[in-house]
Amino acid sequence: MKYTKRSYREKFRQEDLYHFQVVVKQTDLDIGIRRDRFSPEIVKFAQEIVLKKRELLEKYIEEDHAFLHSLTPHSLKPGAPQIAIDMAQAARRAGVGPMAAVAGAFAHYVGSSLARRSRDVIVENGGDIYMRSARPRRIGVFAGHSPLSNRLALLIRPEDTPLGICTSSGTVGHSLSLGEADAVVILAPSAMLADAVATAAGNLIQTKDDVQKAAEFATRINGVRGALVIKDDRLAVCGKLKIVPS
Repeated sequence: MKYTKRSYREKFRQEDLYHFQVVVKQTDLDIGIRRDRFSPEIVKFAQEIVLKKRELLEKYIEEDHAFLHSLTPHSLKPGAPQIAIDMAQAARRAGVGPMAAVAGAFAHYVGSSLARRSRDVIVENGGDIYMRSARPRRIGVFAGHSPLSNRLALLIRPEDTPLGICTSSGTVGHSLSLGEADAVVILAPSAMLADAVATAAGNLIQTKDDVQKAAEFATRINGVRGALVIKDDRLAVCGKLKIVPS
């Protein structure tokens, strides 16, 4: 698969980290690690994780086609690989299908593995992020055509990491959403859970009057630390997060 440049990554990247890409089929990761920890071996290590997890997941889907298409929680067949189990468990807590957690799963698996080799790791997969950081960081919020887009950022403190920071949108990107949110951002220790809950909360948004109920829904799910929801010029925030100017 040829790498396709994602322009938002220019704003996302952290100046103190060395960023590189790992692309395997639909999995397109931007990875940032400490400059003194980067090496060609690190790139190969990350690629091997993606290849192995994709192989396990694809093989399982061949035996359980409903896993791929279900929009509701799905019961796994015996012998499912750990990545499928983790995705299904996260999705069940959010009330959605297991593939709602797939981008977060790859960010989480690669990020948590690299965190054993670098104190600072950020793995971004289509707007879904795994972060471990030894310093405070700002993550900007892109919300399509909303007047709030690119005006806000989340301040992430080192003591709050490792952390999953995942975004769902019904107006930006190609991921499936049944709602019309410009951005739903969820914070949770598990990027799989953050990804699944972002999808579930995003499905609740049809108008800007829905933002508060979606944020409250998200933070009622055990494990979710915070939620930020944007639709048009309306913003709702619940839980433990700090918003700063972008």
